[in-house]
Order: sequence, then C-alpha cells, then structure tokens
Amino acid sequence: MEKIKVGIVGSAGYTGGELLRILIYHPHVDIVFANSGSNAGKKIYEVHNDLLGDTELYFTTDFHSEIDVLFLCVGHGDARKFLEANTVSPRVKIIDLSQDYRLKSNSMYQGQKFIYGLPELNRDTIKSAQYLANPGCFATNIQLALLPLAAHNLLPGQVHVTATTGSTGAGQKPGATSHFSWRSGNLSAYKSFEHQHLQEISESLNQLQNGFLEDSDCPLMDRAAKRINFVPLRGAFPRGIFSSIYVDSDLTEEEAYTYYEDYYQDHPFTVVSRVNIDLKQVVNTNKSILYLEKHGDKLLVLNATDNLLKGASGQAVQNMNLMFGLSERTGLNLKSVGF
Repeated sequence: MEKIKVGIVGSAGYTGGELLRILIYHPHVDIVFANSGSNAGKKIYEVHNDLLGDTELYFTTDFHSEIDVLFLCVGHGDARKFLEANTVSPRVKIIDLSQDYRLKSNSMYQGQKFIYGLPELNRDTIKSAQYLANPGCFATNIQLALLPLAAHNLLPGQVHVTATTGSTGAGQKPGATSHFSWRSGNLSAYKSFEHQHLQEISESLNQLQNGFLEDSDCPLMDRAAKRINFVPLRGAFPRGIFSSIYVDSDLTEEEAYTYYEDYYQDHPFTVVSRVNIDLKQVVNTNKSILYLEKHGDKLLVLNATDNLLKGASGQAVQNMNLMFGLSERTGLNLKSVGF
C-alpha cells in the first residue's frame, strides 16, 4: 500500500514526542510535517533528544492538507481553536488527542461526529471514522477495567476507583506539582470525585449498560460523579497509571475471569492476568494488563497502563491503523522497560 501521509500539530510535547517515536518506524507512514510554533527550525532531536540518530526531520510552522491524517497533540481547548482557525480538507482524517471532541454533546465538526476512539468499545465504528476523539489516559484505564461488567449489565450503583498517575500526565510545561523536588518521594490526591474524565467514562459505560447514567436533567458531570467515586493520585514516577477498582458483585472469581477473558480475547493490547500485576509490565508499551480478585461480595479489578501510550499516543496509532485498514499492532510492538 502507499504510505500514509501524516501531519502532527503540537509535536514538541510529551504526546507529540511519543507519536514521533512510533511513527518514525511505522512501516506504512511518511511524516510530512511536525508542527511546533515554539520550536520551528529546530531538528526534532534537539527537543526529543532520544531521537538523535533516528530522524533528521525539523519542526516547522507549516500546516497544509496535503496529508491523509492529521494528529492534534495540543492542549485541551486548543484543538477546537485550531480547527476553527485553519481549513482542513474534508478528505483528511483527524485524530484529536485533546478532550475537545470526546463527549457526545461536543462531537460535531464539519457536519460529522468525532467517533470516540476506544478500540475495545468502538472498534468497528472506528474503522469507518473520518474524525476520531482519542480517549483520556485515566478514562482508558478505568473503562478497560469496567467494560466487561457493563457488557453484562453487572455494574452496581456505586463504583469505587483509586488510580495513581505519573508526572507526565500533567503535561510537559513545568508546574508546582510536577517539579522533581516536590514529586519525588511524595504522594497526593487531586480533583477527587470531580475529575473531567468521569464524563467520558460514564458515557462509554452507559453505551454498554443502558441506564448506568441516571435519566435526569442535571449536568453529565454530576450524574457521572453519583455513580463513580474516583480519587486520582499523583505518583512519584514519570509515566504509567495503576488503578484499584472495586464493586459489589455476586460473581465468583472464576465467573469474573471468564467474562473478562471472553470480552478481551480478540483485543490484542488488553491482557487479563491470573497473577498479580505491577506498573513496570506496561511502561513503554501499548498494553493494558488487568488482574481480578474476589473478596467476599467485593470484586477487585487492578489495571496498569502507560498514560502516554495506551493512554494517548499509542492508542492514537492503534486507531490510525484501524482507520486505514491495517492490523492494530502495526508499528506498536513496543517492549516494557523491565527491571
């Protein structure tokens, strides 16, 4: 097949860098431009210095529609602004890594909807999508831990989630809570019970378990927070998300494993483990690894993902592969960091 011509906007940040690392070696991709207003004229490896020896590409301010797919690796709110300010040919596919088009109420662009890009939920729809909203990192992790239960209408009234993310989840721009001297050896909670990803999580779960979201006139965030008790934590490590989720359940542990293994048997990046898991198994990979335990009437689900890969750029490439008729695995045979 002909090479897929790719343009990237916001290519100097964490997700843009991860996307470049993958696509430089993707067998069916030609990177046409890597747009960065603040780094134009610099070679890519001057910013992403691990790419020294891998590419001679420059950052540029160029943007044009002589491409097949456009990746938007910009901050929340900036993707919509970019598309309003620039003309993108309707033949160009768009994959947005911000949160601007994820919710159904905000998904329209040029008369078409952005499809929510969680392959384990919407794979068949993604294959024919023109515009795609890549899921959030916490949202990906938590949804993958709960989808098999929702598919069997087994989510109870309350879901309890504690999930810890690495410092790269806060983006590349330095801040008080991402500074090494504050983050190292530290742990803190933030946005408890009101994290923005609750909205997309609840919409996806409601897609499988109709009625999970209460039918009321109150805002989506309020309805989501009534069902999902989510406490996000900042961890003292750079990348990855480890979640601990529990629900009331009448399932036996073996029944739960059967539901999870059956649901994910045809999804190459989501793995169900029968032995306890840790974060290092997934760092630098596009995997999500799940582990289950039953304690009395409580079902515990653990999930580990890399926030920058399965939670962002790796999943974006997985979606691109589906949109262009390729195997989901193409260009994503990434290996964990080990020990």
